[in-house]
Amino acid sequence: MSVNKQELIERNTSEIVTREELKELLDQGGKPVTYCGYEVSGPVHIGTLVAVSKQLDFQEAGLKVKVLFADLHTYLNRKGDEDFIEEQVGVWTQVFRDFGLDGAEYIRGTGFQYEKEYIHDVLSMGLNTSLLRARRSMQDIARDIENAKVSQMIYPLMQAVDIKALGVDIAHGGMEQRKIHMLSRELLPEIGYKKPVCIHTPLLCSLQGPESKMSSSKPETLIKVDDSERDIKEKINSAYCPKEVEGNPVIEICRYLLFPRYGKLEIKRPLKYGGDVVYQTYGELKNAYETNELHPADLKKAVTEKLIELLEPFR
Repeated sequence: MSVNKQELIERNTSEIVTREELKELLDQGGKPVTYCGYEVSGPVHIGTLVAVSKQLDFQEAGLKVKVLFADLHTYLNRKGDEDFIEEQVGVWTQVFRDFGLDGAEYIRGTGFQYEKEYIHDVLSMGLNTSLLRARRSMQDIARDIENAKVSQMIYPLMQAVDIKALGVDIAHGGMEQRKIHMLSRELLPEIGYKKPVCIHTPLLCSLQGPESKMSSSKPETLIKVDDSERDIKEKINSAYCPKEVEGNPVIEICRYLLFPRYGKLEIKRPLKYGGDVVYQTYGELKNAYETNELHPADLKKAVTEKLIELLEPFR
């Protein structure tokens, strides 16, 4: 595998468990299978597109990419009724394909999760997992974890078995998936399957800052892919954008969405403020922002323009 492909797989990741296992897998050649599962619990937003962008990297690197629309998981996690979920699967599929993930295999959980072997594997895992362990693994993704239902304790066992059922070599997800992935690495050998390599991508900060969470129930915290141009402008203009890079959602949008997509970012500004400038790498942009060469207002204007361009197909 070339260095460029290796870099594609590893760039913009928060964690790889483990890098040694990933290298060994890639050295074997062939076409490793990677997957990411999505709860179709509401509108697709730019936070979702961070994970899709990583899958685009995998696609470009020559991996076999699988997208799991976890309709049954969504239902078990109390994120919507069956009619709502059915509608959302269609919407999400179209958005992902329009974003460029056209070489992936799209799979619905209900397409295989009722099979006898699958159910047997889930029950077998249940024999070796405490309620406390299952509950802990769901802390970052469960709805109302303090009043968790039995269905939400089954969820992580099913997610582990998904990896076996789909023949996955690399399990990918946001950092909120880490606890379930670690549980999967622990339990899968007990049902005769290998530990998957786990690749975790960062979660975008809320537009209101790192103290809040992006939530589809709070539109002001995120940008939906079908937001109007006016909505995007208003949300970016009012977004939290401190002088620091850490915890800055506008900077994170550049790093995890715009640079992977466009490879550069152009700032347009009057000559008295330094004139136009093009940053060819995220590192250049980060350095300019940290040294006050780039003003937050100019950054916001450029990000607004590129987000409007990026999301135009979905509107």
